[in-house]
Amino acid sequence: MKIGVFCSSSDKLPEEYYNEARRLGQWIGANGHTLVYGGSRCGLMEAVARGVRETGSLNVIGVVPKILIDRDMVSEQVGIKIPTENLTDRKAWMMKLSDVFVAMPGSVGTLDEAFSVIGEASIGISVKQVIFWNVNGFWDSLFAMLDGMKQTGVVNKPLDKFMTNVSTFEELTNEINN
Repeated sequence: MKIGVFCSSSDKLPEEYYNEARRLGQWIGANGHTLVYGGSRCGLMEAVARGVRETGSLNVIGVVPKILIDRDMVSEQVGIKIPTENLTDRKAWMMKLSDVFVAMPGSVGTLDEAFSVIGEASIGISVKQVIFWNVNGFWDSLFAMLDGMKQTGVVNKPLDKFMTNVSTFEELTNEINN
């Protein structure tokens, strides 16, 4: 299975986020899955890729925009590098290659990627799901906002068909396996 991971490239996050990203990577590698991610050598991106490689697995696909290549920001953990022109191309490649997605703590790029997958699924272009791993309640305000959108009627399809909110590692791995 190819697991797309959307996450932060920041090196200024709580340590637990890096530990959990590494744990996810180790699980991906130990279970014979492939990581598909943005290819950066920073933040949670590097931690998840390092976790995969620590298991001895080479199954790390980095989908890397040209600007990161030009800035020498590509992780050494990448086994297969797919260069792209920009973030839009990166997102399209990740959506094409991945079977399921995990959204870890991240910023606007993570949200853009996750909601592109959800948007396509909501109109029937794909059937892929995004699992929001709610480490330390990181995504609580997002899900509160979505609940508000449901209450006002702007969300008119059941989002749980396209996205899931999990709080524990065990819930995450169960969702991936389903």
